[in-house]
Formats: sequence, C-alpha cells, structure tokens
Amino acid sequence: MKRRLLAVGIGLAMALAAQMGASSAEAAYCGAARHACLRRVCCPSTCCQWTCHTVMKTCAVVEYVPKQVTCYRTVCQPVYEQKMVPECRYVPVVKYRECVETVCRPVYETRWETRCETVCRPVYETKTKQVTYTVCRPVYETRYREECYTVCKPVVETKKVQVCTGHWETRQVTVPSTCAPATCQPATCTPATCAPATCGPRVVCQRVWVPEVVEKEVQCVRYEYEVRTRKVPYTVCRMVPEVKTGTCTYTVCRWVSETVTRKVPVQTCRYVQEQVVRRVPYTEMRLEQYQRRVTCVRYVEKQVPYTVTQCEPRVVYKQVPVQVCCPVPSCKESCCGG
Repeated sequence: MKRRLLAVGIGLAMALAAQMGASSAEAAYCGAARHACLRRVCCPSTCCQWTCHTVMKTCAVVEYVPKQVTCYRTVCQPVYEQKMVPECRYVPVVKYRECVETVCRPVYETRWETRCETVCRPVYETKTKQVTYTVCRPVYETRYREECYTVCKPVVETKKVQVCTGHWETRQVTVPSTCAPATCQPATCTPATCAPATCGPRVVCQRVWVPEVVEKEVQCVRYEYEVRTRKVPYTVCRMVPEVKTGTCTYTVCRWVSETVTRKVPVQTCRYVQEQVVRRVPYTEMRLEQYQRRVTCVRYVEKQVPYTVTQCEPRVVYKQVPVQVCCPVPSCKESCCGG
C-alpha cells in the first residue's frame, strides 16, 4: 500500500513539472506577443496585425494499468488421525448363591356336605282364548280412461304436371358453295387417282332437336295428422276392512316353592411348613480394560496463493495541439503611441 501511494505521488510530481516546462516554453516562444496582446487594446486595428497558428504541447497524463499480483494467505487445514485410547469399564456378571427358606405350602381338601334349600320351580300352563281382529283385504277393480293419440293418414292426390320433352328430326340443309382443291395421296399420287376440284352448293342432312311440352297426370301422397280417442284399462286397488275371529294359544308361568336336598362340595385349605432350597441370582461388577479407536484432529498451517488485481500508476506524455496568437513582426511601435 505504501509503495502504491509513493508511485502515485511521483507520477503527479512529474506531470506538474512537465506542465510548468510547457508553460515556460510557451512564454519564451512568444513573450513579446503576450506583452503586445496586453497593449493591443490601445492600438488601432489598421496598425497591428495578429497571426494565429497551432503548436503541439507536451502534457503528462497519469494512467492506471491493471496488474495481476500473487499473494499468499495462511490457512489451517485439518488433519484427521486414528488413535487407540485405553479405557476401563465395569461389566456386570451374574452369579448364584443357595438360600434355605421355610415356606408354607397350601394343601387343599374337598369334602361333601348335605344342604336343604328352598327353591322356586316354574310351572307352565297352556291356555286358549277367542280373539277378534280386523284385517284389510285388497279388492282390485278394472277401470277405463280415455286417451288421445295422433296418427298419420296418407292421402293420395292426382296432379297435372307439364313435362318438357322433344324428338329428333332429320332435315336437309343447303350449304353455300365452296371450292375445294384437288386432293391426292402423297405417297401414291398418280394423275388417274387425283380427285378434281369441286365448286358449288351442297345439300347436307342434319339432326335437329324439336322441343315440346306434354301435360301428364302424377299421383302425389301427402300425410294428414288425425287425432283419435281410445279407452285404456287400468287396475285400482282398494283395501276393505274385514273383522275375523280366531283362537289364540298362550302360555302362563307360575312359581311353586319346594324344599330340595343336595350335596355341596366344600373345599378347605391348610398350610404345611417345609424347607426349600433355592438359587438366588445376584450381580457383581467386574473391571475390564479395553482399547477404543478415537479420531483426533490437528491443524496444519498451509500457504495458499491467491491472485489480486492492482492498479499501477504510469505517467504517459502526449502531444496536445494548442493555438497560439502573436503579432506580425512588421508592426511599428509608433503606431501604438508607445
């Protein structure tokens, strides 16, 4: 960054020096002209004359040129390594020990007892009674209704039609005279076989169509719509109530108390003590060593190149056209009153 600022300062200083040199050269080239130009306000236009011409002036221009610069930055890159790490853990181990216990074992005994109970026994009786009920009996009747329908009836009519007809006739027509030259065959042409020239009118037969109109009778059929009436039967059902008498049978249940003797099983339980040996499991924790694979990460510094675009200042000298006006050397000083 410091180098860049120093280069920019040097370029600007060189441009300023070049511009000052050009200004001094211009004054040296036409110093008198500059003095006369200041005084030509008081001179008459007919005395002093000016001439203008173009000269090339050298100017310094600072240009910035892009430049690719390679820089380096430090990057930490991870490196993975596999290591075996010793570790300890407790593993449960199941063991058994024998225990003597006194337990009470149940002993079940069954005996029969005679018991008297009063129970209600159902007694069913069947009875009959007369029942009157009403039923609806369907009665079907056939009725008729009038229905209108339309029919198409053909009607034959006779019409007279004029038909254009005609016939062919053969007529004789006189054709005006025409002179036909003598004709002969090109290949077998002899004086004896050549036809002489013919002149004069000719009669020609022509077929002529003679039109005529004939009246004929033609039968035409047209359809007329006629409305007719017909009777359509349909069935009507009506329900007629009817009283009937029937016999209904039903069952009546009544309960009768009676004493019943029966044997009932009775189960009794008594406990008997006895010694029982059983195995009781218990758990012990045992220390066990093993190795476990662990992934370790370490970071390694690495220089990574990257490209940066910088603008480098550069002083370029260019020729610029400048118009300069100076008085003509023949101009006399007495004209200007000086």
